[in-house]
Amino acid sequence: MAKGSVTNRPVDVEPRVRRGYFECRYGQLHVHNAIPPGGGFEEGTPLLCLHHTSGSGRVFERFLALAGRDRSVYAPDIPGFGESDPPPARPSLADYAAAIGDFLDTMRFRQIDVLGYQSGALIAAELAIARPKQVRRVVFVSVPLLSDPERDALRRGVWAPSEDPAQLVAEWQRTLPGVAVEVRVRAFAERLTNSVHVAWALAATQQYGARERLAQVTQTALVLRPKDDFWEATGRAREVLHRARFLDLTPGGGLFELNPEVVVDSTRDFLRG
Repeated sequence: MAKGSVTNRPVDVEPRVRRGYFECRYGQLHVHNAIPPGGGFEEGTPLLCLHHTSGSGRVFERFLALAGRDRSVYAPDIPGFGESDPPPARPSLADYAAAIGDFLDTMRFRQIDVLGYQSGALIAAELAIARPKQVRRVVFVSVPLLSDPERDALRRGVWAPSEDPAQLVAEWQRTLPGVAVEVRVRAFAERLTNSVHVAWALAATQQYGARERLAQVTQTALVLRPKDDFWEATGRAREVLHRARFLDLTPGGGLFELNPEVVVDSTRDFLRG
């Protein structure tokens, strides 16, 4: 090409959304990520997103495409979920956090912000406690700070693999009722694929001392409270996250699948701080 000539190649304006594998203590960790169109120059602090027990990092697919416009965003499949290798035995939430910490070490992040959704919010808390200098800010979305009756209900609701079609129907009915069928189908398929490890993660969530551990988070925090199954539980987090900012959201279940722009708008100024 002659000097000074101009090409017609389009300039990227959307982030590059990719997937990759990284090593962790349980084997390979599958990570969804978005890179800003500028290639990472002059971007904000990277953001790590941690999913809930019945899904995978794919739940953040639409969110990545929006939040990744001005920062790198990473959404790993927690070990045992999605395409990540499982732990050899039932782990604690601290074990899950340690495996995600292996990924942070591999990436050599100086600082990172963390967003956790439902049980992922508790794993985010563990990361924040274990890495107070590396984790800069924390966004908790729908926090399962459970009462004893809620803890019992969660335990009774754990689905185990079965050939009984009635159980499959019941599980389908519990999967994101009221949302678009294509979203439900994908979420339902992930529940079936992850079934054993969902039970492990729910057991870890039930046994987790959420009240005591959340009180040890020292980072600046934002709590988003959508109108979902953990609406009341998230409200209780005010009792332990005294310095956090709380924001009630109108959307309910399927927040990241159906309303990712609400999360982006609600967190933009906080993450820029």
